[in-house]
Amino acid sequence: MSISIGTTKGENKMPKMLPRHGRIKNIIGVISGKGGVGKSTVTGIIASKLAESGYRVGVLDADITGPSMPRFFGINNQRAEIIPLGNKENEFMFSPVKSSLGVKVMSMNLLSEVEDQPVLWRGPVINGVLNQMFTDTAWGELDYLLIDMPPGTGDIALTVMQSFPINSLIIVSTPQDMVSMIVKKVVIMAERLQVPVKGVVENMSYIICDNCKEKHRVFSKKSAEEHAAYLGLPLIAELPINPDLAEALEEGRTETYAALNPVYDALGARAVR
Repeated sequence: MSISIGTTKGENKMPKMLPRHGRIKNIIGVISGKGGVGKSTVTGIIASKLAESGYRVGVLDADITGPSMPRFFGINNQRAEIIPLGNKENEFMFSPVKSSLGVKVMSMNLLSEVEDQPVLWRGPVINGVLNQMFTDTAWGELDYLLIDMPPGTGDIALTVMQSFPINSLIIVSTPQDMVSMIVKKVVIMAERLQVPVKGVVENMSYIICDNCKEKHRVFSKKSAEEHAAYLGLPLIAELPINPDLAEALEEGRTETYAALNPVYDALGARAVR
């Protein structure tokens, strides 16, 4: 018995949604089949690098039940404003929160009163809220909107790939064969839905020894190029295990650290090339 994802190759003809309050030139989805690989970190680093380069950037946190982008940008104590439009109760738009580099961020955690309050919604409600966050946010003029997607091939991944005008996807993985196997499911899903994939970012690829300053691969003896070849994708970048980045995240200064750290330059440049 074989099981498919419920769509045949090339079946992606649903009408695309567009933002009502702005114009976005390029939309890039950042996704992985596996949780805990650093997908949100990669999204934040790319956004920070683009903003540092002078681009107008937005981030949509599509991981409704596990949002983390406000933490990355150090804006988790702020809240997005809901602006009424006209006299009807259901006419409004969201005002995104801007980061220190001017990145416009929209996340479920920017709409919640308490940061750690769980979202106990089923799939259809989550999809409806995500659609509103995309179409009804005051994005203004953006060069790039990055969508930080939840792991897997479920409802939200289908919604974004089928209903949003995605220009390309960036896949995030880590150097283990088990992870690569799971991540490949997303690659095949994107292929069937005819969504272009720019390439793969291998996170936690190595660690730099404090003494000898050499790279040490702690999760796999295979190179990042070998893992990318299994996925059938170009390698965009391999990122190190970085305790300094983790410390910057805890202190709310990740955006500036990522923007100014040369180790992430290749990721920022190749992600949009």
